[in-house]
Amino acid sequence: MNVSTSSAVVGNASAANLGSVQGQASVSVLRKSLDLQESSAAQLLQALPQPALATSGTLGTRLNAYA
Repeated sequence: MNVSTSSAVVGNASAANLGSVQGQASVSVLRKSLDLQESSAAQLLQALPQPALATSGTLGTRLNAYA
């Protein structure tokens, strides 16, 4: 799902009347879209390689601040 599709889903969900069936469906689609994006982002973060720790020199040998 790309950014323009996400923006359209958010716009439709925020403009819908939550008391109607259409409004509830819009919010449901929005939640599923956000869950899918969360899952995709988590997979991308897991795929990143862990950097090697410095073993010599004055920079990076005393504190591992990788987040």
